[in-house]
Parts: sequence; structure tokens; C-alpha cells
Amino acid sequence: MPISPVDAERIVLEAMLPLAAEACPLAEAHGRILRAPIVADRDLPPFDRVTMDGYALRSAAWAAGTRQFRIIGTQAAGVEPLILGADDECVEIMTGAVLPIGADCVVPYEETSREGTLMTITSNVRLGPGHSVHARGSDCAKGTVIVPAGTRLTGREIAVAAACGEATLRVGERPAVAVVATGDELVAVDVSAPAPHQIRQSNGPALRAALLAGGRAVRVELFHLRDNRAGIEAALRQIVAEFDVVLLTGGVSKGKFDFVPAVLAALGVEKKIAGVAQRPGKPFWFGVTSRHTPVFALPGNPVSGLVCYRRYVVPALDKMLGSTPTQADWTPLATATTHHPTLTRMLPVRVTTATDGKRTAQIMPCNTSGDFAELVGTDGFVELPPCPLDIPTGTVVRHWAWDN
Repeated sequence: MPISPVDAERIVLEAMLPLAAEACPLAEAHGRILRAPIVADRDLPPFDRVTMDGYALRSAAWAAGTRQFRIIGTQAAGVEPLILGADDECVEIMTGAVLPIGADCVVPYEETSREGTLMTITSNVRLGPGHSVHARGSDCAKGTVIVPAGTRLTGREIAVAAACGEATLRVGERPAVAVVATGDELVAVDVSAPAPHQIRQSNGPALRAALLAGGRAVRVELFHLRDNRAGIEAALRQIVAEFDVVLLTGGVSKGKFDFVPAVLAALGVEKKIAGVAQRPGKPFWFGVTSRHTPVFALPGNPVSGLVCYRRYVVPALDKMLGSTPTQADWTPLATATTHHPTLTRMLPVRVTTATDGKRTAQIMPCNTSGDFAELVGTDGFVELPPCPLDIPTGTVVRHWAWDN
């Protein structure tokens, strides 16, 4: 009996084992999942850092009424700090430089005038300790975990890693994924004139693109198998032994030539899920091999396949990589829609944001679950649980983005 999408997700995630960690050069780490935290190797910033071009001085001298200061030198960023002696001394200072020893604030150029080696504060600026100074350790102290394990690395985290001297990072290994399309009706993409009863392969390229764009695979290989049980079994026997993850598309329903479930059973793949109470994507199948290789059998209709990929495969891969599985947003519907009493419906949507900041999801209905052309321009899909009544405008529902 088909189970709910929530139960299906839980079963899939419970079966996932994390892949091993590996060393990765910082220059190649973008998009990878961090497996060891990034820790500050020193205070950040590591010194009292000047944040304005101007003059460094003692705020106590200003508070005592001193407005004219002798300039004892100029200090750029990246050089050792100068030392203030008398209270009426100052140092011309550049943004990013270390605060001179004996100084505790900076007055910007705009608040001053200069004649030779004399600087005069010309405005009513109020100075105090720390004025225009980024204090040492104010971002974080040495030993602080800045980026926790499980984080997907973007430019922001890469910047932190570089600042902490992490030339090599521990990240999760990415799986080698096989994408296997089945069906006698399929022909290669470069066939210029398919016969009327044939269609070009689209599911395989779509899934490969999604896997690589999301950084969830180190390599993706595409296979096409004809609707022949012996041929499918021979090919899958080798594929499940070679790859870390196997995605099948097609041949998973109840038709006479849908051999995939029986073949997987014959190969010893333990069935975990055989049908989910959703539309589209009800025939979704999931199992694991004896060596814990996850096998996902997605429906052959393109919309069904992509929905199941995003709903179940993406969170599973995130867990394998060592990350927290991506979750849905919550978005109100822009228009009312009909209900279904027993099935969860997954409907493609386009999300827009109004000038008042309110986001809404506009349902973009597909003609059928094979109508992949209608997915162009959509942002993802909403998940509408079974309900006895039609669903009104403004109802807040789960929204799964395609590109997470």
C-alpha cells in the first residue's frame, strides 16, 4: 500500500549512510560539504584594526580639550605599529592598519585640517576609546568554531577558511552516480528524426544536470536499457556493484514491461518503498543493496521523475555527504485549487515577491506528468496534503525549490 511522502522521506533518510571524508584543496572546495569544523586559529581580527583613513590619537587628550596634534609619522596597512609618546601626538593612519601603540581612536580626514606636521580637529566629532577601530577579537576569539561541520561551502565560508589558514579542508566524498533510463521508445538526443513512436531521452540529461549543478556527485554516467528483462538484469548487476548511488527512470510501474522492481528483487536489493500516495510520482520505488548502495527507481514521466528526485533523492544525497537534508520553504498560494481526498499533490509553481515583501506561489499546471515543457519558468513545486475540501487562496503550503 502506498505510504505518505513524509513517511517515504523518513524511510529514505534512515537508510542513508554518510560517505567517507576526504581532503580537499581550498581552491576546489566550493560547493562541497564540510566534515570538520573551521576554527579560528587566532583572534579575528588579530589586532586592533583601523576602519577609517585619518589620524590615530588618544581619546583622553581630545576629552581634555586638545584639538591640535603633532603628526609623528604615517602608518600604512601591513606594517608594524608606530608608538605615540606625548598626549598631543598623532599618527596619520590608513584603513586596515594596526592601531598605533598608545592610541585608542581614529579621527577621519573629513573632520580635520592639516598644515605641515600639525593636524587640527575642525568639527564637533565626539571621540572615545574604539572610535573607528575594529577591536581585536571582536568578531571571534581564537578557538571559536566559525563554520560547523555539515555546512555547504560557498564563497563566504571559503573566505573564513582562508582567513584561518585552512589551505586544505575535510569534506564529504561525493558519490559516483549511475542514471539508468529504460524503455524501447527512447532514442538518443542526437537522433535528428525520431520515428513517430519514439521520443528522445530527456530524463537522464535532466537528472545528470541536476546532480552536477547541485554539487552532489563527483561523476554521473548515463545508461539506456531496452525493455528486456535479461538485459536489464545483466546491466544492473554490474551497475549496482560499481556505483555509489543508482537512479533508474522508467520501468517501475505495473505495466507488462515494467521489469525494474522484479529485477532489483532478483539482484538482492532490499525493497524499502514501493509506491507513495502522491500525484505525480506514485510509483516511486526505493531500496538498498547488501553493501548499502541506495537504489532509487523514479517514474518515467519527466515531471514525476523530477518531483521524486527533488523530494527524496536530494535529501538522501545531502545526508550521504554529511549535510543536514534540505527542507521545504512555506509559501502562501496565490490562487485557490482543488483538493484530493487521498493523495498528496505535487504541483509546479512560480514564486513571486511583491513590493511589500510578500511571497506567493502561483500554480503552473502541467497538461500531464509527461508535460516537462511546462516546467520551464517554474521555481519548484508545492506539496498539498490530502484534504476533503478545496484549498483557498492564501493557504500556506510547503514549497520545494528545484535548485536546492
